[in-house]
Amino acid sequence: MDIDSFEQACDRLSKAVDAVQFERLRFARVEAPMLARMVELALGAVESREDFDLVEENSTKDVKAFVLKVHGKRIARVDLSLDKARAVVTIVAIERSPYRLAAGGPISADYDVIDEAWMAETLEALFSRIAATASGGSEASETNACGDTGKRED
Repeated sequence: MDIDSFEQACDRLSKAVDAVQFERLRFARVEAPMLARMVELALGAVESREDFDLVEENSTKDVKAFVLKVHGKRIARVDLSLDKARAVVTIVAIERSPYRLAAGGPISADYDVIDEAWMAETLEALFSRIAATASGGSEASETNACGDTGKRED
């Protein structure tokens, strides 16, 4: 018996004994470290920019949510999540922000291919959707970018 089949047998038994406990432990073993790595990459992407900050707010177990601040102003929310073995990054409009987002959905890729360059390119693409409202200077498309389209394959 190889190690993978042994792990699968253990998973099956653990799930049969207590499915809720199994899922909690599986998440901690598999997905939590993946999300932690995504957070590390996102924070690293803006680390050298003193004018940019990603502040964690209202995160859940499944979604790490960060408010994007530029010059201390709340601009939008950046969500990091997993969909099976895919890393997903979404930008979402936030209340009381003078900025709106152009249409577009989340950007995703197989988790195995994400790295510093991928995260920087992804954040660049998402940040390009941000524009001030008419009262803030320039007109922008109305929407928050929560759709299921716009997935990028790398």
